[in-house]
Amino acid sequence: MNNLRLKLKRFLRFFTNKRQKFIAFTLLLSLGLFISEYILGKSAVVMVFGVALLTSVFLFFSLRGDLKENFSPQVLILPFFYSLAIGLFYLLIPARFLTRIGMTILYAFGLYSLFLSQNIFIVSAIRTIQLLSGARTVSLVLTLLSYFFLSNVVFSLHLNFFFTIILVFLYSFPLVLQSVWTYTLEQYMFSQLFWVSALTVCLVEVAAFLWFQFSTPTVIALFLTAIFYVTLGLSHAWLERRLFRSVILEYFWVTAISFIFLIFFSSWF
Repeated sequence: MNNLRLKLKRFLRFFTNKRQKFIAFTLLLSLGLFISEYILGKSAVVMVFGVALLTSVFLFFSLRGDLKENFSPQVLILPFFYSLAIGLFYLLIPARFLTRIGMTILYAFGLYSLFLSQNIFIVSAIRTIQLLSGARTVSLVLTLLSYFFLSNVVFSLHLNFFFTIILVFLYSFPLVLQSVWTYTLEQYMFSQLFWVSALTVCLVEVAAFLWFQFSTPTVIALFLTAIFYVTLGLSHAWLERRLFRSVILEYFWVTAISFIFLIFFSSWF
């Protein structure tokens, strides 16, 4: 009986450290995502949404102590959409064992990095921390990856114009909101709604233009993600008060090269 109590205490003590929680939850969610690939039909999509929801729940459970002092719902946005994007894109790739293993490893590595970065954001909102710049970089990379995968999935469905635009809005708005929050770290999102809404409308207009393009979903998703990157980059530069001429020119050339890429790989006949 004493041995059983001792083992139970050791097991519970394992979940007192946030880093250990992140490792355990990453392994559990990665396993769930891997299993979902062997489920056919609508059940696989439901399980992907379940894994995405659990990602935010597990993160909240891990950070609930810090969130009591500074509850910011924005911290739960990217974990949900990251798992959702990887899971839905998972369903589009060839059903090969090595491919699935590779995607699962990519997902696990990204998810663990995401958990760490979200923890840094919450702590930074309370006190100054030197790792904030690195967390912003990780968050931006995973946001762009999530946006590309979601855009690829949406345009691969070949839905009508209005459904496509609605879906683009549904994932663009929260991802823009989360990305802006990583630079403001404001607890309440109401002060950012107008700015985020304006940026989202711009992205939706670009998506509306892309719907009429005769190109592959991957090319369309790449171009839309590039515009998303430019939009976020200019916003971050504005928030950091470094929106200089050189920065604007840098993002202008990214847009120009992306547009040339889109034209070159579009079918006009």
